[in-house]
Amino acid sequence: MGEKKDNLITMITDSGESVNFYVLEETRINARGYLLVTDAPEGQDGECYILRDVSGCQDAEAVYEFVEDDQELDSLMGIFEELLSDADVELKK
Repeated sequence: MGEKKDNLITMITDSGESVNFYVLEETRINARGYLLVTDAPEGQDGECYILRDVSGCQDAEAVYEFVEDDQELDSLMGIFEELLSDADVELKK
C-alpha cells in the first residue's frame, strides 16, 4: 500500500513500517498505472523498482504493489528506458 505525494511515495510494509521511494517516472499501460521508483534521492545511486497501481474506484488513496514477474518487469523496464531516454538517468538491470 502506498501514498504518492509529488515525487515521493511512502509505502507501508506488512509490519507497519514506512518506507519512502522517489518517483522517477510514471506511465499508464492498458488503463493501469505504473511507477518507476528508487530508494535514493536525486543524484545518488540506488535500487529501482516498478510499482503497479492496484487501486479500486472506491479506494480513497492509491494502492501500489511491486511488480515481481520477470517477463512483465523486462517489458516495463524497456518502456521506462524509452521514457527516460532524454533524462540524466541510467538504468541497469
